This record gives sequence, C-alpha cells and structure tokens, in this order.
Amino acid sequence: MATPKSEKSGSPSPPTRFAVALFPGFQALDVFGPLDILNLLSKKTPLSLRILAATLDPVSTRTDTTGHTTSQAVVPTHAFADGVDDVEVLLVPGGFGTRSPENIRETVEFVRAAYPNLRFLLTVCTGSAVAAMAGVLDGRRATSNKRAWAWATAQGPKVQWVPHARWVTDGNIWTSSGITAGIDMMYAFVADQFGEDVAQELADAAEYVRNTDPGVDPFAAEAENGVAK
Repeated sequence: MATPKSEKSGSPSPPTRFAVALFPGFQALDVFGPLDILNLLSKKTPLSLRILAATLDPVSTRTDTTGHTTSQAVVPTHAFADGVDDVEVLLVPGGFGTRSPENIRETVEFVRAAYPNLRFLLTVCTGSAVAAMAGVLDGRRATSNKRAWAWATAQGPKVQWVPHARWVTDGNIWTSSGITAGIDMMYAFVADQFGEDVAQELADAAEYVRNTDPGVDPFAAEAENGVAK
C-alpha cells in the first residue's frame, strides 16, 4: 500500500479540504456532529467540503432493512468516480447501512483507493468497520461502536482493536467509538490541527461539554460484555 501524503511530507499546515463519504443507511449524527464543527470552524478559517457518494442521487439515512420509519436524505456534491486528489481529510461515518456488504461495496472500494492520497482519515462508529474492510486499518490501532463491537471487529482481523477508548489516533488515522464519540474526536482533531483554544472556543459556542480524554469510555463495558446490535 502506498504511503499516504501526511506520512510523506509531515506538513505542519492545518488541512482545509475536507470530504465525507456517504452510503444509504448512514447514521445522521455520525455525519452532522463532526460537520457542524467544521461549519463553525469555517467562520474562522476558510474550508472546503465535498459530500461524496456512489452517485449524485440523494443519500438517505435509511434503507429497506434498517427498520427506520423516519429519515433524511443528503444530496452529494460529487460522485466517488470524480476522485479526491485535492481532498486532505476524509470522514467515514457508520450506521446500520454498513451491515450490508453490497450496500457499502462502492464506499469500501473508494476508501481503499482514496486513502493513499489523504493526509487524514477519520471514522465515526462503524465507519471503522468500513475502513477495516478496505484494508487501510491493518496493523493499526482503532476502535468502534461498543454496541456493535463483535461485528465491527470481525471486519478487520488484522486490526489492533482497542475496546476501551472514546477515540484512537494511530498515525494519520483517527477512529471513534459510537455515534456521539465522533463529536469528541472532531474537537480533538481540531485541537490537534488548529489549536486547543480554537477547539474549546467552538465547543463553547455550541454549548457542548467536551470529553478531552480519549481513554475515558463509559461504554467500554458493553464491548467487554459482548453487547451487540
């Protein structure tokens, strides 16, 4: 596998070009929690954001198998086939849609192809399972949703899964636990790249109480006890 850009150059400049990869059945807060942080950050620092999917058709938070009776849909700005040569940070959410291999096949293929050109890969919830299927987590430390722990970790037998973590950073890959953990991870990412003062200012503006310790994981027992959904 090719060495990603961030590990070649070690560029100190914060990234400004972001993208999120969507698939049917993605978890809404996995996406909009982190993206709202970027929206607020963009008032201070100009950023760009691509909404990516297999096609330009609206992507729903539900599928016929997710069991939801309400949903929302997002219109992509670009298709996977358009490429991401100029994207620095890719966010991959989780959601019930990850459980169907055919449903996320194109997303997995895209993550595999895109990773070598990224500076950073960020995943939320079972988005780490998608990254694991793509092979980009092999040999890396990573975490995932604790209620889906058994299934998620089975997708990457070569991954060094960390069961007790709110989020995990290994090189240029950041993975977070279930749903809301993506918000804490994104604030931590902003702190790492743009400064702790900036991250805290954004959290205060959102009236959000951050978890700043990635090792504080009150839901880890669910993974240890084999709870799965």
